[in-house]
Amino acid sequence: MTMIPVAQLQQWDTDQAMLYGLFTQSPVQLTVFGPDGRVTWGNAAIEEQFGSRELWVGRSIRDLMPRGELLSPERAESLDEVIGEVFHTGEPVFDVHFRSPTALDPAHHHVWSASYFRLEDADRRPLGVCESAFEITDRYEAWQRVALLGRTSSIGRTLDMCRTADELATVVIPDFADAARVELAEFVLAGDDPPSAPAGEPPPLRSVVDRTADGRSAVHLYPSTPAEGQQQFVLPLQVGDVLLGRATFLRLTPRDPFSERDRALAAELVSRTAVCIDNARRYAREHTIALHLQRNLLPDRLPEPTGVEIAHHYAPAPGPIGVGGDWYDVIPLSGARVGLVVGDVAGHGLNAAATMGRLRTTVRALAVLDLDPGELLARLDDLVAQARIGIHPAHGDPREDAAIGARCLYAVYDPCSGQCCVASAGHLPPVVARPDSDAGLLDLAVGPLLGVGGLPFETTEFRLPEGSMLALFTDGLVQRPDEDLDVGVEELCRALSQPGTSPAEACSVIAASSPDGPAQDDAVLLLVRVQTLAVHNMASWPIDPVPEEVARARTLATDQLTKWGLEEATFVVELVVSELVTNAIRYGGAPVCLRLLRDQDRTLTCEVSDGGHTSPHLRRAGMDDEGGRGLFLVAQLTDRWGTRYTREGKTIWTELPLSASATEREIPLFG
Repeated sequence: MTMIPVAQLQQWDTDQAMLYGLFTQSPVQLTVFGPDGRVTWGNAAIEEQFGSRELWVGRSIRDLMPRGELLSPERAESLDEVIGEVFHTGEPVFDVHFRSPTALDPAHHHVWSASYFRLEDADRRPLGVCESAFEITDRYEAWQRVALLGRTSSIGRTLDMCRTADELATVVIPDFADAARVELAEFVLAGDDPPSAPAGEPPPLRSVVDRTADGRSAVHLYPSTPAEGQQQFVLPLQVGDVLLGRATFLRLTPRDPFSERDRALAAELVSRTAVCIDNARRYAREHTIALHLQRNLLPDRLPEPTGVEIAHHYAPAPGPIGVGGDWYDVIPLSGARVGLVVGDVAGHGLNAAATMGRLRTTVRALAVLDLDPGELLARLDDLVAQARIGIHPAHGDPREDAAIGARCLYAVYDPCSGQCCVASAGHLPPVVARPDSDAGLLDLAVGPLLGVGGLPFETTEFRLPEGSMLALFTDGLVQRPDEDLDVGVEELCRALSQPGTSPAEACSVIAASSPDGPAQDDAVLLLVRVQTLAVHNMASWPIDPVPEEVARARTLATDQLTKWGLEEATFVVELVVSELVTNAIRYGGAPVCLRLLRDQDRTLTCEVSDGGHTSPHLRRAGMDDEGGRGLFLVAQLTDRWGTRYTREGKTIWTELPLSASATEREIPLFG
């Protein structure tokens, strides 16, 4: 008879008691799986949750919980695979999360944390796999709520209302809800302000997101009315007193119905989404207003001056960048000349669009003065730096006018001589494509940005041969992601170097070749093909500065009108020539020159140049005055008149439409 030590016997009793407790009293579920992966034994905790032994002995996990879901996908595809891996490798696996309803409670999900280790005999031969599991449903749902709150930062990453609504559905499905629907008010989708409606009357709603975890529509899953139940939440998307829409969350059996804690979590998610959607609505409204303002401030139709063929392209930056302050303009000037403008205001939105409009209006006003491009930019710079385009901020006002730092390029082309004058305030030089050479950037002295001051604006003069193409553009046209502007400029030059391409065709090709991806800024392109005025449409004569030459000047003008077949304008032109030549001889001095220009049978320009720098002023003569009526009469009988200063002196010019004869014009009475 073998004697067993007392201590060993006591240890054996303790082990048996512990095992008995694990088998009968422990809440930890113990299950033994045989080599075939089927259940061979389980403790009392298994019977409490899965029923009597005959319901689960001899069955696999797949048979017991066919709707089960492994929540630890990095482990394996299923629990059966986990058990098989542990049995064959002998390596234990810990903390595997599994979710499933049970046969005794098919209406609710349960979540377990399970660990697995291999059972071996004395010779280390595998007998099966033991599973120890305990239910963590409440803890797991609490983790899910915390994780869900952590993912709220993914809501509202863009200023797209529908995308924000979809991001809400992505966050809640499938961890929080099985289906989600988001409906938005029509005024929200239109980017408008809330309409006035009777108190308590909800705005009309439109569904923008309606899907389940598998991406299919969930319309058939919802009740016919939005009445709330244990399986459904209907929460308003509301900011203050403004109802923007509503969000509906749905849980399907066997998931637990929503709890009060779920309601608080859903309210937090919906509240954040509502703020993001309202921000997107405000942005859409501002973007629409800014775009509308930009479109109205830019020229609706460009003039068609003699000597140039024009095409243009404007594309605002899409998306959250918004409308910028790029602009362009074509300004008819005296003597058949034309002013060409492109500019760029820093920033985007309403402020940039309004500043662009102020600058464009100011440039047009200064251009009428027939200023040299460098002089025009100098005056514009002075207005921006000192008068802030007519707005003086209060003392200590920290706001800075958006016009400060703006860029502008101004060019004047003269089709009579083929000369072009250009000046730049921090703007990219234009690209010139001459018929006999490849296109390239003009060698231009670029001055400082507007309002910065410190340096003058130099005017560059050059001659453009017949058929040359001039491209004025903003940097948004040539910007390329992660590349220098030089790359985009080279592409623009290649496009303009194609022979036989009209401005409209080249403009379409350049606009269509924009780089992929979101635009970084507005893009403006103004293409101008130049032509010189035909020699037979121009006539000029030097005039000796003596009174007797006035009669000869009238004769020269009337003879030229006869050659052009414009005899009906003789009366007005004779009067204009008499007055302007007389003033030039009396007040200006040598050299005096008379010039007539015929502009496409639309306008007749009469110019008289002299060596003086004193500009005549229009005044109304009294009844007893012997003089002072000539210039007033000229102003009444012509459409426009003005003074243009040159290096040699000045030029007084008048324009007379050829469609109206002198007999149709009334000579004003004086008094």
